[in-house]
Amino acid sequence: MHKTNRPTGPMTTAIHAGETPDPSTLASAPPIHMSSTFVSEEVSGFSAHDLTPDSPFAYTRWANPTVAMLEAKIAAMQGTEACLCTASGMAAAAAIFFTFLSAGDHVIVSDVSYAGVAELARDTLPRMGIEVSTVDMSDPQTVAAAIRPNTRLIHTETPVNPIGRLTDLAAISGLARQAGALLSCDATFASPIGMDTVALGVDLTMHSVTKYICGHGDAVAGAVCGRADLVAKMRVEAAIHHGGVLSPFNAWLIARGAATLPLRMKAHAAGAQAVAEWLEADPRVTRVIYPGLPSHPQADLAARQMSNMSAMISFQVGDAATGERIARQMIDRMEVIHYAVSLGHHRSLIFWMATEGLMETSFRLQGRQRDAYRAFAGDGIFRLSVGLEDPEDLIADLDRALG
Repeated sequence: MHKTNRPTGPMTTAIHAGETPDPSTLASAPPIHMSSTFVSEEVSGFSAHDLTPDSPFAYTRWANPTVAMLEAKIAAMQGTEACLCTASGMAAAAAIFFTFLSAGDHVIVSDVSYAGVAELARDTLPRMGIEVSTVDMSDPQTVAAAIRPNTRLIHTETPVNPIGRLTDLAAISGLARQAGALLSCDATFASPIGMDTVALGVDLTMHSVTKYICGHGDAVAGAVCGRADLVAKMRVEAAIHHGGVLSPFNAWLIARGAATLPLRMKAHAAGAQAVAEWLEADPRVTRVIYPGLPSHPQADLAARQMSNMSAMISFQVGDAATGERIARQMIDRMEVIHYAVSLGHHRSLIFWMATEGLMETSFRLQGRQRDAYRAFAGDGIFRLSVGLEDPEDLIADLDRALG
């Protein structure tokens, strides 16, 4: 098949990037290469340090054809030179931290982030001799004030999980450049369709691929996209040495989902917009946070930075006792939405997240940072991942659950 370097649209990229007809069978769909090892046709070294981009496949922990296909697809969708796929989103975050940070280095991390990343930053990194500052990254001045001479990495997340607060990536990128630090961003909520992180100055863009890229809730994976030299360092450190590699079967499943990502994100965003507007108009709901609503505190930034508002809604219903009561009603009454953790699936998911519980475990915020979190979350929020169901059915389900 003749190939050119002609730019392609997002749907064409999602479907075809990384894929070619199988050379041995001419099968149109990509095969699954489940082999752990590959026959060598020449004498070569027995170290991953001998690998080059042109090295043949040798061992699946080093590289695998099916995983490489998915990596090429995600890199093309994100607009980066390369991508490393990992066994989970947390493995992707760990790949960034443990490749580019050493004892004595300093990292700045968003004070609100995915709970696993928040706990890794607060508990594990300091134990390794890495200095950590957690800051509210919605205010670039707080980031600037936290930078030290030994700052090597600024790790952002936007929109942040679970409250939907945004970070001005272009502004933080400028600060990182001045400091000589790398900028990484967890863009899971936005997906590769929702933000052009390369244009915004991000060096390393990570995703919990389990979520929107997979899209069907049947495979766990992570990815980090960026320059080829940075990804090559992570491949040796995180994949080959730490071993958190992706199963070829999961890579094949995820590639099937990724092929429809642009189409799905349009439907996700349209459904979420309808649900968010209904929630905001309902008197039983006291606050709704969604980037597509004019009421979002950073609506201007959302319009400037995001090309797709995704489908993550957080909303309040009053105090913690009310939230817990309604959560029990949801479990008993909902017929369409699943009361479950995770997000980005074709089916809608919702979960109650009490503020005090998160303050005691994952975030441990005090003073102004705690107040800033409560400005978005109050005593607690419902995190709603709007799926691909008809919005009218989702609204009816929520109406039953709110009582």
